[in-house]
Amino acid sequence: MDPLITAAANGLQASMDSIDMLANNIANGSTGGFKADREFYSTYLAPEIANGSQNSVGESPVVQRQWTDFSQGTLVPTGNPTDLALSGSGFFVVNGPSGPLYTRNGNFQLSSKGVLMSSDGYAVQVTSGAALQTQGGGPLTVQNDGSVFQDGNLIGQLRVVDFGDASQLNRTTGPYFQNSNPQANPPKASQAAVYQGKVESSNAQPAESAARMVLMLRHYEMLQRAIRLGSEMNQQSVQEVARVTS
Repeated sequence: MDPLITAAANGLQASMDSIDMLANNIANGSTGGFKADREFYSTYLAPEIANGSQNSVGESPVVQRQWTDFSQGTLVPTGNPTDLALSGSGFFVVNGPSGPLYTRNGNFQLSSKGVLMSSDGYAVQVTSGAALQTQGGGPLTVQNDGSVFQDGNLIGQLRVVDFGDASQLNRTTGPYFQNSNPQANPPKASQAAVYQGKVESSNAQPAESAARMVLMLRHYEMLQRAIRLGSEMNQQSVQEVARVTS
C-alpha cells in the first residue's frame, strides 16, 4: 500500500479512538464520581522501516493506550442522606452482575427492601462483603470512617478499598471499574473519608473535551483529504504509465 495512504490511515484510526474517548467523557460530564479517560500517543514503526527499507514512510501515530485520570472531583452537597462522597484515595464496592465493581459514585438510594443500592441497582457492600441492609425506616447517619448507624444502632461499615496500582482497574461502564486480577483482594482504604449528603462530581471537563473534539474532527477531515489525494495521485500515475507504454 502507498506509504502516504498508510500513514494517513493510521492517523485516522488514532483520531477515531480519541473521538470515541472524548465522546464518552462528554457523555459522563454529569455522572457522579466519573473519572475521565485520557490518551497517550506513541508512534508505530513499520516492519519494513525497522528492516532498513528506505522506500516507506517512517513512524505513524497511534493511541498506544488510554489512561484514567483518578484525580479528585468536587464534593457537591445534596442534602440527601443516602448520597455519599469519598474524599481521598479509595472506592466504594458494589455487587456487579459478574462480581464486585469499584466506584466513586455515591449517588445511592434505598430499595423497597431497605438495601442500599447504587443508581444502577447494585447493592453496596459493607466490610463483611454483604450488602448494607437497613432495619426499619429510621434515618441513617454515616460517619467519616464509613460506619452506618440507624436509630443509634450500628448496622454496618461501608467497604471502602484502595488500589496501590490504579492500572489494576479496568473500566466497565460509566463510573464503574473492575479488578483486572479478581483473585487479589484490595486492602481497606486508609486515606479516604466518607461524607454524607454529598456526591463527588465528575472530573471530566466538558468544555475542554468539546474543544478537543472539534480539533480531532478537523484533524480527521485533513487525513481524509490526504488519503483522497494519495489515491488520486496513484490513479494518475497508473494512467500515465499506461499511456507511455501503450
